[in-house]
Amino acid sequence: MIRINEKVPEFKVKAFHEGKIKTINSSDLDKKWYVLFFYPADFTFVCPTELEELADNYEKFKDMNVEILSVSTDTEFVHKAWHDHSPAIKKVQFPMLADPTGKLSKMFETYIDEEGVSLRGTFIIDPEGILKAYEVHDNSIGRNAKELIRKIEAAQFVREHGGEVCPASWTKGKDTLKPGLDLVGKI
Repeated sequence: MIRINEKVPEFKVKAFHEGKIKTINSSDLDKKWYVLFFYPADFTFVCPTELEELADNYEKFKDMNVEILSVSTDTEFVHKAWHDHSPAIKKVQFPMLADPTGKLSKMFETYIDEEGVSLRGTFIIDPEGILKAYEVHDNSIGRNAKELIRKIEAAQFVREHGGEVCPASWTKGKDTLKPGLDLVGKI
């Protein structure tokens, strides 16, 4: 398992993106924040709602210098077919990574051996390739793009303002904390 504050190993996968089949290398993402957004399978139920919500917020992610990379154990060809037939997935502008062998899902420990699919996992990686946050859900629980944006904003703030931390439910522009003995027992 890749742990928080460890470098993500390099990976290279096929993807459906911008109407084409492409190869995505993790090294292409250097100097950029990115999110690996694992989901179980194309042509399912909760998955299109999540990807549509990401698509609806994709401009916000790009404004934050964040690339979204959705990942399932489907092939890049299945991603294309889903994109061509689903109104929700037609909105997707970000790369849809293909992980048919489960190699990437296994690297991030989201792979379900008995089913050949991934759990819902969200991994936030900084511009140096360091894992800053992750969460993994049961496949029946959908995620929230606005909460993902909030977490990325907090991670970006902390990176830019060393020595400050973001309290519970922190949002951009709100007060942060500067850890020190003067705060002990006063919060």
